[in-house]
Amino acid sequence: MTTPRELRLNAFQMAAPGHTWAGLWRHPRDTSAAYNTLDYWIDLARTAERGLFDGVFLADVIGQYDVYGGGVETALARAAQAPSIDPFLVVPAMAQATRHLGFGVTANLTYEHPFTFTRRISTLDHLTGGRVGWNIVTGYLESGARGMGQPEARAHDDRYDAGEDFLEASYKLWEGSWEEGAVRRDRIGGVFTDPSRVHRVLHEGPYYRVDGRHLSEPSPQRTPVLYQAGTSARGRQFAARHAEAIFLNGHTPAVAGKAVRSIREAARDAGRDPYDIRMFIGATVIVAPTRAEALDLRDAYAHYIDREGQLALVSGWTGIDLAGLRPDEPFAYQKTNAMQSLVENLTAPGERPFTPADFAAFGPRGARAPFIVGSPSEVADTLLEWVREADIDGFNLTRAVAPETLEAFVDLVVPELQSRGVFKTAYRDGTLREKLFPGSGPHLKSSHPGAAFKVGPGARDVRQAS
Repeated sequence: MTTPRELRLNAFQMAAPGHTWAGLWRHPRDTSAAYNTLDYWIDLARTAERGLFDGVFLADVIGQYDVYGGGVETALARAAQAPSIDPFLVVPAMAQATRHLGFGVTANLTYEHPFTFTRRISTLDHLTGGRVGWNIVTGYLESGARGMGQPEARAHDDRYDAGEDFLEASYKLWEGSWEEGAVRRDRIGGVFTDPSRVHRVLHEGPYYRVDGRHLSEPSPQRTPVLYQAGTSARGRQFAARHAEAIFLNGHTPAVAGKAVRSIREAARDAGRDPYDIRMFIGATVIVAPTRAEALDLRDAYAHYIDREGQLALVSGWTGIDLAGLRPDEPFAYQKTNAMQSLVENLTAPGERPFTPADFAAFGPRGARAPFIVGSPSEVADTLLEWVREADIDGFNLTRAVAPETLEAFVDLVVPELQSRGVFKTAYRDGTLREKLFPGSGPHLKSSHPGAAFKVGPGARDVRQAS
């Protein structure tokens, strides 16, 4: 008999009052309006760790959603991922309140530089004891580009070319600058670091240049666990080469499974084990002791969904202004510079066309991903059906009403999954990478392209890869 795959779970969050479901911050039991307080994040982290979650996945975006109606007014008024705070700064507080929980933090490399960014990640990895992952994004909002003093966002595929360059420079700094044992902490001899074992990084790429040594000593993982969310043709190529975990969407197992298969095939072509990439799909779960109670909760939550806020979000994600469409008008494919994979999913051949009414509905089509309502056993059945049919590893559980939807999942679904032998009953020791890939060790696997830059004794300066 085949041993069931161990299910993986992240709490999918954003450091903003509204995330993927606009308007739910208005619910009388919702606490998301306190997103800018430490207590909010500490309570969230403790709940996720009580449920033995792998991590808290923190989404982020640079810019505001200003496509809908040609302006930012709707997004601001309806809290459509605005305002927001820096997700990096809430991680140390959550780490202090927990022992095992991991943290996937989104950072847009377009507006970073490898020399300073690698230190920031290394700092978080040190302070959390090796519990950090980086969700690599390249940015798609024109408002973000303008805010950063650029005339427009980079073209879609160019963003991934820049990402390749950024990661090569980062690997050199994380893996190739400091040898193991370079830090001596020798109180008697008065030597903290052996300078001969810290190497200068010289990188002259098409987008980024570095001439210097990594500012931080090696952290527990050196390179953080690498997350990625793009599933366009170019995004899949990038993810297959670099990602250790991928966040994707898809409103049916067939749609999600197609993306999973293409990424695993691309990983194999890149010389990696296809299952060295953990696949997470976003999911909204409404659970209660009985199905009837869960349906009542769903209907009560739906009352607070903000139609205009939802359309502002989808317009921003796709780059297509939905303001001029009738509620029942089909959403048609357009080539944009935003999330190409989302536009492709929403206009896939053979699917009933999506409409603005779909996007504004609190249900499966509005979620564009699994939307599961039921008793603990029904929810568990559906989760495992998605795992089997789409070949995914786990779920990023979307915030609905905070904190009660997360607490309900922890209290009701986690014990059900444990009783079926598909979810852990205790954390393993080790870093986030060691927890996600048991037996792998804290550092990148040798088959990962970043591992090629690891420096050994007697190495010279780290230059361009041949």
